[in-house]
Amino acid sequence: MSILQWFVDLGASVMLPIIIFLFALVLGTKPGKAFRSGLTVGIGFIGLNLVIGLLTDSLGPAAQAMVDNFGFQLHTIDIGWPASAAISYGTALGSLAIPLGLAVNVILLMTGLTKTMNIDVWNYWHCAFTGSLVYALTSDFALGLFTIVVHLLLIFLLGDLIAKDIEKFYGYRNITFPHAGSAPSYLVAKPFNWMFDRIPGFNKLAANPEAIQKRLGIFGDTTVMGVIIGIVIGLLAGYNVTETLQLSVQTGAVMLLMPRMVSLLMEGLAPVSEAAGNVVKKRFPGRDLYIGMDSALSVGHPTVLSASLLIVPITLFLAVILPGNTVLPFGDLATIPFLICLMVPVFNGNIIRTVIAGSLYIGVGLYIATWVTPLFTDAAKAASFDMGTNTSISSLVDGAVWTTFIFVGLAKLISWYGIGFIGLVVLLLLVSRRKIDSNNQTEEIEKPLEKISGIDN
Repeated sequence: MSILQWFVDLGASVMLPIIIFLFALVLGTKPGKAFRSGLTVGIGFIGLNLVIGLLTDSLGPAAQAMVDNFGFQLHTIDIGWPASAAISYGTALGSLAIPLGLAVNVILLMTGLTKTMNIDVWNYWHCAFTGSLVYALTSDFALGLFTIVVHLLLIFLLGDLIAKDIEKFYGYRNITFPHAGSAPSYLVAKPFNWMFDRIPGFNKLAANPEAIQKRLGIFGDTTVMGVIIGIVIGLLAGYNVTETLQLSVQTGAVMLLMPRMVSLLMEGLAPVSEAAGNVVKKRFPGRDLYIGMDSALSVGHPTVLSASLLIVPITLFLAVILPGNTVLPFGDLATIPFLICLMVPVFNGNIIRTVIAGSLYIGVGLYIATWVTPLFTDAAKAASFDMGTNTSISSLVDGAVWTTFIFVGLAKLISWYGIGFIGLVVLLLLVSRRKIDSNNQTEEIEKPLEKISGIDN
């Protein structure tokens, strides 16, 4: 357990390159190429974290200034995902999420129930998060572990579901994002998109970055949009001219630098993805394999960043006007891109649709985060987390995600039966997807044979 905890404490930027290096060697990649691939991914993650840190350091004070400027009074602080991850992995229960995740993934791959081979094991903390909340609720260690396993099954199902849309929109072949903080919004975006498509006039509104830039010229450029949004946030925060201009350039820098860091990550992943594809084609003809990665690979898209920056002030105002909400968004404001990044492929990059759906999604999420606040605070105390002067804490990631409500809610209502029901439904969906895929593969094989038979006749 201590060795495992030490490995987890290395963080994603060190842990992931080691995993990618070993994974590449197993797939038959030459040691030198495997080492360079892992190192490039690690450097890409460091660069990405630096850009996210810039966003956090600029948005954090601006958010606090907006709170002070408008006199917002909310007593539960959003401590942000790094603290949430530390709390989730800070107990014996949470530290078991990674070995459980590896075991579940291997079993699902061997049985053909998933196509997702997840190497982003550090983000299993999201599953540890729900398990820790259920344990805080029930004091049942076994039920907490069972919750982690069921949540793992769910993210592998979601990883398979979103892979085609990720390839179509982001252009990432054979890569998916079984990220428990991002993937759930994909299912929420589907009914929203169906509704948007049936609103006359609105369904014809083209609002992707390319269409906006075509209409607005230089003002539609994503970097310039970042600068403009930064100015708006600065004005809402009550900043003076100097502070507003500094914030605007920082947000513009994020819009420009984030895609560059993502490109570096993809450069490191390309050899691994190619090697994995070759192995699968050789040993499992007709079967696809998706490499499970952090959804950070998608947050650099112009639509994701533009929509996220627009949602930041909306989130703060929603927190104030929604009756019954007690959570003050703060630590995770810069993490909003992760919450909405898998809505964007469903909306085909439409910024307006993303802002509307994302704002409503986070608005409901604030109530979920408020609801889990007592359990979240108890879990933090159990992990010996230093809450400082705060007596009540929560988080948007994953406190505001609907899967948290489902798992904790059913555990609260009917304990083992509730979590077991979710597990059964997810397992049935995995089995049904396997049957559908098998039928599709059979049809693909039969069609060429029919053509050959017709030629012979």
